[in-house]
Amino acid sequence: MGNAMSMIVIDGSQGEGGGQVLRTSLALSLVTGKPFRIENIRAKREKPGLLRQHLTAVNAATKVSDAAVEGAQLGATTLTFVPRAVRSGDYRFAIGTAGSTTLVLQTILLPLAIAAEPSTLAIEGGTHNPHAPPFEFLENAFIPLLRRMGAGVELELVRPGFYPAGGGEIRVRITPLRRLGPLHIEERGEIVSRRVRAVVAISPTPSLSGKRMPRPRSWDGAKSAGRRTRSPARQAPAMLSQSRLPRRTSQTSSPRSVHAA
Repeated sequence: MGNAMSMIVIDGSQGEGGGQVLRTSLALSLVTGKPFRIENIRAKREKPGLLRQHLTAVNAATKVSDAAVEGAQLGATTLTFVPRAVRSGDYRFAIGTAGSTTLVLQTILLPLAIAAEPSTLAIEGGTHNPHAPPFEFLENAFIPLLRRMGAGVELELVRPGFYPAGGGEIRVRITPLRRLGPLHIEERGEIVSRRVRAVVAISPTPSLSGKRMPRPRSWDGAKSAGRRTRSPARQAPAMLSQSRLPRRTSQTSSPRSVHAA
């Protein structure tokens, strides 16, 4: 498979030795068209090799580029990936566990952002996982920076997903450009206000339903004084029940959730 002389060989145990080495390799291979072979996949994790989330990322990269792949199976520690041209389209990927939907998206988002035509994605799995960016990070931090580079990306949290069942879904609409523009963040802007907003995401399980939640507090800062003042935020409902959980909320990871990166 592929020309051995042009095949890039990557040691997956380098650095943090987790799934990010694989996901970055897949994304760069799709963008550049260069094949690679990765060994020692997730060698520094408690359970090395491909888990379902990582296998879904591989399958997603394969699908959008009609790539030739060897080693795409659960537990595999070696993978060979030979991409073809990235194809726009309407895609749906289901992890089958609470594995991170945002990390699967990370693998194919940039390649589709520079493809020829618009694309839509639906990814099912976990949306708020420890050791993975939650949906709100993409919505409020990562995607706005991509938009500054010219990419047209719209996100929707259809429903949140937690460990162990997963069941969450995100949808993405991508309007591509032929080439992303540069991003220059060289100077710190003027501080116009200081505010910290904390959000809590918990799975609506019977063991958590009805537990009392602490009163939230927020930090607000006055621009003119350049100092922080603490003020009580609006009090949260004293009781949390499954029936009162909204369909779409800003949430972070559950302390009960687990995720293998």
